[in-house]
Amino acid sequence: MIDDFWSTELAGFVVALGVGLLIGVERERRKRDLRVGVAGGVRTHAIVALAGALARQFSGGWLLAIGAVFVAALVLIAYARERSRDLGVTSEVTLFATYLLGALAVSEPQLAAGIGVVVALMLALRETLHRFVERTLTDREVLDGLLLAGAALVVLPLMPDAAVDRLGVVNPRLIWELTVLVLSLNGFGYVALRTFGPGRGLPIAGFFGGFVSSAATIGVLGSRARAASNMFAAAVAGSLLSSVATVVQLGLVLGVVEQGMLKRLLPTLIAMALVAVVASLAFVRKLGPDAAAPDSKLQGRAFEPGRALVFSITVTALLWASAFLRELYGAAGALVGIAFGGFADAHSATASAAALAAKGVLAEGPAAAAVMIAVLTNTVTKLVVAAVSGGARYAATLAGPLLAMAAVGSVVAYLTLRLS
Repeated sequence: MIDDFWSTELAGFVVALGVGLLIGVERERRKRDLRVGVAGGVRTHAIVALAGALARQFSGGWLLAIGAVFVAALVLIAYARERSRDLGVTSEVTLFATYLLGALAVSEPQLAAGIGVVVALMLALRETLHRFVERTLTDREVLDGLLLAGAALVVLPLMPDAAVDRLGVVNPRLIWELTVLVLSLNGFGYVALRTFGPGRGLPIAGFFGGFVSSAATIGVLGSRARAASNMFAAAVAGSLLSSVATVVQLGLVLGVVEQGMLKRLLPTLIAMALVAVVASLAFVRKLGPDAAAPDSKLQGRAFEPGRALVFSITVTALLWASAFLRELYGAAGALVGIAFGGFADAHSATASAAALAAKGVLAEGPAAAAVMIAVLTNTVTKLVVAAVSGGARYAATLAGPLLAMAAVGSVVAYLTLRLS
């Protein structure tokens, strides 16, 4: 019934009217708050949207163009009248956008409705957006956001989607996709830390830090636990949640590189994550009332491009080493290379194993086994880092849950691979 409505001509006019009213209500309230005139209120925007729909429906291009010129002229007149008050051009541009949305509603009512809601939302959040840009966002964060956009929208499309090495395993596009994934997850974690505040809970910081490097996160939180004994439980909870993030990112990496392996290892990943979540919740319950005390302002960048590049270089090196060992010693050589790679980074080793499986160098079964071996070797790295940074008590506390994760994951992986 709803689908039938969207296919009728009436839908376009209903959406045009709705968009005009929605934007007009916001503009009317804005006019009331400013106590000055703006370019149109409820009636003006509703009529302009309907005019755009009528022009698009009954005339095609020529009347639509005439209407656009007419609305643009009204916009210029309104701007000329109000420019001395330095109110900007938002109202004038909004009126013209309302006309275009009314025209779009005839052919694409659902798209027009969605865009209309977004426009109204941006108008309503004026103060919030201005405050965020002027007071919250730093110049460094703006540059980091532009860097991420350039990496995803400019560099990624230019990367060749084919192997460029003699062994046929190094795909620049795939490697750069993983780089963008690391940057995006790191940036998301940084935004979350800025929103919640690092002092409101080390568990939150640990979880998002785990998307970049669980071992590094465990080291940072270990230093915090050693420096402040009242933060010990929070640091342990954050460290365990960083391992949950590692498991989540392993799933994302497998989904990007080789979905067949993701299906094989999904039960294993879920089991490992559940063990870590249960253990972390046990420590969260031990947190005292001062564990959420405000901390100093978050320092650093939204993400570290150097870490992402190191990740890509590590993946490339592991791909080369694994493929080279595979060529010399067969599948066993590739497995050894991936296992040693796990000491440095489980994500890179997983990406290498998945890429080799996608290229047919390794079968999915041995590749999945290699991922589990890399997870086990990475667990050793985490415990060593924990001992060095947080001391014996910190490492011993983490040893039980981390080894339980590895044991449960190994058992589930073994059963899954045996049954598949």
